[in-house]
Amino acid sequence: MKAVIAIDSLKGSLTSLQAGDAIREGILRAYRDASVLVRPLADGGEGTVEALTLGMGGQLQTVRVSGPLGTPADAVYGILNDGVTAVIEMSAAAGITMVSEKERNPLHTTTFGVGEMIADAIRKGCRKFIVGIGGSATNDGGAGMLQALGFGMFDREGNPIAFGARGLEHLAVITEDSVIPELKHCEFRIACDVNNPLCGDNGCSAIFGPQKGATTSMIMQMDRWLNQYAALAKNLHPESDPDYPGSGAAGGLGFAFRTFLHGVLESGISIVLEETRLEDYVKDADIVVTGEGRLDAQTVMGKAPSGVADTAKKYGKPVIAFSGAVTQDAVLCNEHGIDAFFPIVRGVSTLDDAMNSENAHRNMADTAEQVFRLIKTIRGE
Repeated sequence: MKAVIAIDSLKGSLTSLQAGDAIREGILRAYRDASVLVRPLADGGEGTVEALTLGMGGQLQTVRVSGPLGTPADAVYGILNDGVTAVIEMSAAAGITMVSEKERNPLHTTTFGVGEMIADAIRKGCRKFIVGIGGSATNDGGAGMLQALGFGMFDREGNPIAFGARGLEHLAVITEDSVIPELKHCEFRIACDVNNPLCGDNGCSAIFGPQKGATTSMIMQMDRWLNQYAALAKNLHPESDPDYPGSGAAGGLGFAFRTFLHGVLESGISIVLEETRLEDYVKDADIVVTGEGRLDAQTVMGKAPSGVADTAKKYGKPVIAFSGAVTQDAVLCNEHGIDAFFPIVRGVSTLDDAMNSENAHRNMADTAEQVFRLIKTIRGE
């Protein structure tokens, strides 16, 4: 028996690698001589840095940056074992969870710390970047990030604009003469799974602004300021397109990456599957195991287990999934490459008990063991 495991994290309970190790433990109880390989998995959102960095033999880095409100914060990112690829989650420096509900106000929150993370990685020799841009507290169009990388963002008097979306109100000039020189040698792959444009009814201000603390009047103001910002950007980069799908991701950070850093906006799971070379490992597998914290109808909409299943089915491999919970509509997974799925909670339990890491590990291992004992019996082994 040769099994390949690529399971997403069970958020708040098990990381991708911890979940994979628990499944491996269960399989080996049933198949003592099985070959079981655990590969890291994430979808570009929370957990991507840890999954890719630790799963691929890299090193986590901690750097002091300006948080979303401009106060100091410690941000963690990863450098892979090639020494030149950095894995960054923008939420580590400008995430909405870093701001209390009472303090949420996109007029003031900044992406400056994201630029500081990139600059730190550049100083350490990185030239390739994988950047997840979900979970932002910001709506500054990425202006803060650009300032941290040396782009000039000035008002009509030649003063640097303020942090946050409010700074865009006074933005009159964008300069590039003081940009970090190494940026021209850098490649940015942006994990972006939203298609919103920068401005308009479906733009970042209107769609995501309310959850970041924006009022109706603020949304109208920020949308107008982002339009002005996009016009200034087009003077420098005529190819820029604020309507390009994903430009509105992370409060316009998608637009900044694509316009000023020539970043490519891609599906998060596609980036992860390519970087981890999962396809190379499933080719010779007898079975592929995946999963996530909760399997439901959304799983088949480009989430990590769906990407694993698509890869496995290219080679006709059976796919099973384990999860902390399943919903009735999770049956859609059976129509999209996951042949069978199994919730791991094995008795009446509180949510806290189920999510306890020790309990989750035991439940995962025990469930995997019984599933693979069944497989072994059916195969007559």
